[in-house]
Amino acid sequence: MGRHIHVIGIGAGDPDYLTVQAIDALNGTEVFFAMDKGEAKSDLVALRRQICARFIREPGYRFVELPDPQRAADADYRGAVSDWHAARARVWAEAIGTELGPDGVGAFLAWGDPSLYDSTLRVLDAVGAEVDFTYDVIPGITAVQALTARHRVPLNEVGEPVLITTGRQLRRQGLSGSAVVMLDADCSFQACPADTSIWWGAYLGTADELLVAGTVGEVGAEIAALRAEARARHGWIMDTYLLRAAD
Repeated sequence: MGRHIHVIGIGAGDPDYLTVQAIDALNGTEVFFAMDKGEAKSDLVALRRQICARFIREPGYRFVELPDPQRAADADYRGAVSDWHAARARVWAEAIGTELGPDGVGAFLAWGDPSLYDSTLRVLDAVGAEVDFTYDVIPGITAVQALTARHRVPLNEVGEPVLITTGRQLRRQGLSGSAVVMLDADCSFQACPADTSIWWGAYLGTADELLVAGTVGEVGAEIAALRAEARARHGWIMDTYLLRAAD
């Protein structure tokens, strides 16, 4: 049989977002690997533990928390990310090799969906060069889906495409049509025209959820202030937003 790893998308924060397929995989897992990102983000590991406690029917599983290597604050963004992924792969390879038996089943619980701005699959591909295992991927509810559902707004205009991008790329390329922006620590929407529509959300699906909608001119400064205050209070923030250029 050999070692097997589940990569399980756990949604954007609400445990009710878990699919039946995800719950079945949780119940077949012996060891859950979680990245320890420091005290400020300890509640992210705590939520993973809560999900397991809620949905796993039989005790006996365990968590292994792994130190997350520091990512260099380097001008060469892609190089810094590549080095960070390689360091993660070394940590994961050692943990899988020592914590999971030759026929054991482990899992990584990915926030949202493993396919969208998440490094788990790329890192596991690198781990495969060091440790023998197979893995499968179980999709989850993305922050994009949660955002549009909570704001009750369609993702796209009729017959039009949608771009999913980052704050860095939005600043470089500007906005045309509709775009979902993720990984934006700089509130890059503020560079858009004042009549651009924005639907913003943070901590989606959690008790701390924040939602603001309007035009950049109307609510842009409010979002930037609310984001800064929330990040200072929690020590971390996960947010995303949908932009739509004015006709």
